[in-house]
Amino acid sequence: MKIKRQKQAKKTISFYKYNFSFREPFQILVDGTFCQAALKNKIQIKEQMPKYLMGEIQLCTTNCALKELETLGQQLYGARIILQRFQVRKCSHFKNPVPASDCLLSMLEDTNPHHYFVATQVNTELTSGLKKIPGVPLLYIVLNTIVLDKPSQASLDHVQAVQLGELVTPAQKQSICSLKEEQGVGLGDRERRGKKRKRKQSNPNPLSCLKKKKKGLPTPPLKKTEPGEKKKRRRRASPRLRSPSTSSASWWAEPNPGW
Repeated sequence: MKIKRQKQAKKTISFYKYNFSFREPFQILVDGTFCQAALKNKIQIKEQMPKYLMGEIQLCTTNCALKELETLGQQLYGARIILQRFQVRKCSHFKNPVPASDCLLSMLEDTNPHHYFVATQVNTELTSGLKKIPGVPLLYIVLNTIVLDKPSQASLDHVQAVQLGELVTPAQKQSICSLKEEQGVGLGDRERRGKKRKRKQSNPNPLSCLKKKKKGLPTPPLKKTEPGEKKKRRRRASPRLRSPSTSSASWWAEPNPGW
């Protein structure tokens, strides 16, 4: 049973992580009824809750939940001591406290933007209100063990609507708003014209840094011959014709044996 419970909890946590952007440390809102049940069943919340959720947690409560335990008297003194050890989150009922169930519902608003888990015992008013809000994981104690409830029908309907493209998740809304602010889409025409985009600093072109090559001297144009004029042909003198005197003198100087 323990392995099955752990697998079911892992599956449910991955559902909220993927569809509602839940991240560690998980923030858990605790009321007095959950602390009273943990005290009766001898459950140490700080030690067993991280093991069950397989991650870091932050246990927190509200001022209205503490005030409610104080008004109930000595019967819930132990639960009040446990609840006082958790972080106290600010609510809008500081001056005029309201019942803990109403206070927890007001902390979650319409879409649970702060990604709270809610730890409470079976309370028809509170649990019915929590199941109407999409993306609210519910924790309670059954048979000396902490149990994470399955996703409510409102959460399943919300995820199906997002997949069909009918709705947009809060994380997607935030990213769209940030992109609009960067591009100036939501601004008026005057504000768009007034804003100038900053040019990014870029490195110089490496080709412009090269030294310029020296231009060579211009070659003289070739003389064009007229159509009626003939080209003169240069003749080179042969070596015999260059020095005829020397060749004849050498012939007469040689002795002729026939003479």
